[in-house]
Amino acid sequence: MKLGATLYIENTVEAVEFYRQAFGLTLGYHEKNSNGTYMHAELLKNGNEMFAVSESSNVKFVSMMLGSSLKQSRPTMSYSLNFDTEIEVMNAYELLSKQGTIVLAIGKLPWSDCCAEVVDKYGVYWYITT
Repeated sequence: MKLGATLYIENTVEAVEFYRQAFGLTLGYHEKNSNGTYMHAELLKNGNEMFAVSESSNVKFVSMMLGSSLKQSRPTMSYSLNFDTEIEVMNAYELLSKQGTIVLAIGKLPWSDCCAEVVDKYGVYWYITT
C-alpha cells in the first residue's frame, strides 16, 4: 500500500520548479491544463513518486491556508520528509522559509538532531527532518 499525496495549489508551474530545487526531485508523469498550469505533475526521488502537484481553482481555500489562523494552530495535515543528511534539511528549510512561515525553527528534538516545521509560500505545511 502507498499513500498518495497531491498538493492543490496556485502557480503550479513555479511551484514544481520550487519543490524540485527544495527537495532534489525530478518531474515525472505530468499533464497540463489549456492555460499551461499543471493539471497533474508527479515529482519523483530516485524514480519513486514523492507527491503530485495540481493547480487549484479554489481561491478561498488557498487564501485560508496562507492566512493568519495557520500561524496560531496546526492544520489537520502536514507533509513530512525524512532526509539522509542535515545539509539536505538545511537546504530545504532555506528555500521553504523564503516567503513562508516558520512554525518550528530548525533545530534539535529528542528524536532528531535536525528538523523544522515550515508553511511554504504556497500554504503547504512541511515537517522536514533527518
